[in-house]
Amino acid sequence: MSTQEIPYKIFLTEDEMPKAWFNVRAEMKQKPAPLLNPATRQPVTLDELSQVFCRELAMQELDDATPFIPIPQPILDFYKMYRPSPLTRAYFLEKALGTPAHIYYKFEGNNTSGSHKLNSAIAQAYYAKQQGLASITTETGAGQWGTALSMACSFFGLKCHVFMVKCSYEQKPQRREVMRTYGAQVTPSPSNTTDVGRAILAAHPDTNGSLGCAISEAVETAIKTPNCRYTLGSVLAQVLLHQSIIGLETQQALKKYNIKPDIIIGCAGGGSNLGGLISPFVAEKLRGESDCKIIAVEPASCPSLTRGRYAYDFCDTGRVCPLAKMYTLGCDYIPSPSHAGGLRYHGMSSVVSELYDQGLLEARSVTQVEVFAAARQFARVEGTLPAPESSHAIKVAIDEALKCKETGEAKNIVFGLTGTGYFDMYAYQRFNDGEMTDYIPTDEELEAAAANLP
Repeated sequence: MSTQEIPYKIFLTEDEMPKAWFNVRAEMKQKPAPLLNPATRQPVTLDELSQVFCRELAMQELDDATPFIPIPQPILDFYKMYRPSPLTRAYFLEKALGTPAHIYYKFEGNNTSGSHKLNSAIAQAYYAKQQGLASITTETGAGQWGTALSMACSFFGLKCHVFMVKCSYEQKPQRREVMRTYGAQVTPSPSNTTDVGRAILAAHPDTNGSLGCAISEAVETAIKTPNCRYTLGSVLAQVLLHQSIIGLETQQALKKYNIKPDIIIGCAGGGSNLGGLISPFVAEKLRGESDCKIIAVEPASCPSLTRGRYAYDFCDTGRVCPLAKMYTLGCDYIPSPSHAGGLRYHGMSSVVSELYDQGLLEARSVTQVEVFAAARQFARVEGTLPAPESSHAIKVAIDEALKCKETGEAKNIVFGLTGTGYFDMYAYQRFNDGEMTDYIPTDEELEAAAANLP
């Protein structure tokens, strides 16, 4: 098929939308290492995990053998409000770069939460409702996950308590108010409302918070609240499972026009959007059907893949969650208050970490100023203001397209545009005013944070 025959937007119909999530672990010969009970250091059991998560979600978390898990009809019906999402050909960006590369992006921002997070939020809220729970707790970094879960809880009539990383709580009051509009209680983290929050504030009184801190507070609150469970917006295998709908739709849209991807790029914080986007393509690589290059892009201020250690670590700063084997900077590491709040996590999904360790994907870190320069360039030619998190993928997509310009290769580049940046105007203002700076941790800082790995 010629270039001219590929539309600006490739849409799937409702009937073409995937009816099951894809579990990439079923295709992996070397599985991710099991979660460990923090007290016994033994693989966590279903009953133990069900004390924190809904039982159905705990079952999904531990299932590394079932390749496809049917999506319940109520979730499919909800998905139809904003899915399938479009795969867009970035013709204008290609022209601006003068590249022979073909650039495509999977846009996940066409819902009120403004990001991909709603794909898992509605699933987790559904299973909580099915179990008869009254409320759920969670953490949020930039605010996309908290917004999505607030929407999902409102839809199913559940109470929602969100612990929002303090620097994002202060920088993004609009995002906070969207959550409150949907009925959520929003608390800046670390807070004085939990034991672990008080302990963190005592040790670090001036801290801007981190996802690890917020997770600890949300878990503690869930355990102490009757008829309540905790939910997580990234990192866990269950979340990557729900987000696989992104990759399945992308794969199907590309096949619709006989497009074979050469490079697939996603931003990486905890690993949910990246894992969801790449899962079906990783399966093709594992089966020997594809040799596409997969790139995870993370912030230089929180470089878990590129500078972290592959080891067991706590998923939270308070050390109350199970231990996961992952690329980590250490659960005590508190990143600088980067504007890419959704990428400020000390570790990486065990699934993504194992795939990276096996050499099935590569990782790059980029600095904040160059990320916003790429975001501005994309916004000016493609007409969508991207989220700072998504802009990490945009930066590397541009880099790869410029390499094609040098070599004359017309590679197919696909990246995930996880959401919009309309609640990130404080960050854009700092960039536009020339006040944005980069922070790259020293080796000594990372060594100190990793010194207490269990």
